[in-house]
Amino acid sequence: MEQAVAYDWAFYTIAFFLAFAVTLLTTPIARKVSIKLKAIDRPRARGMHKKAIPRMGGIAIILGFVLTTLALMPFIAELRTGQFAGFLVGALIIAVAGMIDDTKGLRPLHKLLFQLAASGVVVATGTRMQIAGWQIMQYLDIPLTVFWIVGITNAVNLIDGIDGLAAGVSCIAAISLMVLCIITGSPIAVILTATLSGACLGFLPRNFSPAEVFMGDTGALFLGYVLSVCSIIGVFKGYALLAIVISVFCLALPVFDTLFAILRRMYNHRPITEADKGHLHHRLIASGYSHRGAVFILYAISLLCGGVAIVISLKDYRAVAVMAVFLIVFLVMTASYRRRLALRAEKEAKEVNEPTVQELQEKIEKLQKEIAALEEETNED
Repeated sequence: MEQAVAYDWAFYTIAFFLAFAVTLLTTPIARKVSIKLKAIDRPRARGMHKKAIPRMGGIAIILGFVLTTLALMPFIAELRTGQFAGFLVGALIIAVAGMIDDTKGLRPLHKLLFQLAASGVVVATGTRMQIAGWQIMQYLDIPLTVFWIVGITNAVNLIDGIDGLAAGVSCIAAISLMVLCIITGSPIAVILTATLSGACLGFLPRNFSPAEVFMGDTGALFLGYVLSVCSIIGVFKGYALLAIVISVFCLALPVFDTLFAILRRMYNHRPITEADKGHLHHRLIASGYSHRGAVFILYAISLLCGGVAIVISLKDYRAVAVMAVFLIVFLVMTASYRRRLALRAEKEAKEVNEPTVQELQEKIEKLQKEIAALEEETNED
């Protein structure tokens, strides 16, 4: 998708609020559809909720995004190109895969085939990674594009583990990408990211803890797909070799959480597609944070990473300072987390091994009663 003169801010504002409104209004409908199709997430061992919740709310996000872009199509030429048509077809394939998975279940291989099909359509219609100054890209642009789309799509899906996390992190990532795309002068990517951030925000009121509805794979896969393609359109064509660093920082939470999950499962000799409770949000909750507390911490990390990406794109000395601050904050948060985890483990050990004051008092009272009973028996004899 070619660069063009930046649009008026009115288009960005309309895209954001229209997507927000459509998603907000259609979320209750998506919830009812989920119940009708029996797409229900029931409590399970590794789950984070105690009751059955409809899990195909992502339909509302898709409607908010797609209806908004279609409404803006008559006014924006870039939304009437073959490349954008390919993008929408790929989004439809991803949406179908998510809906099938939420209602009937899909094997990882079948899900991957859907993702490869969507990526293939995107590549075939001309959207590819192009990093200026990197000659090898002319030979690897297609496989790297497919790898990036499939990777980010699954990464966002993996962080969808607690109420409000995937929607909020995706919203932050979309806004960060939007700012980067404004800097590079890619209006089509700005429209798409503004629309996506509005759709995510419109879904949050009913998805934030305690959630009334989950987005399911229908929404999570769609969010990952749109974010991956938007980063290719707006970032990889504007920052040469810095593109990879900037894009990874924008999507840092899902990227690194997925990377660590793969390494963790390989280390434990487990299949990389096998679910576990080793994700960052699981560990935060296990260390004593509430659902909301864990989500806000992860939001803060996402905001910080998005800010780092934007500052790096400016290519000046401030990037070094921001990177240093980022590193310090990350180390402090890591140390705090480890300390909290150690204190929690120590407390649990004491609770298991040492009796409480109340328990000791009860034992003393019991012994006193036994002694009194023995004394009475002795006196009677």
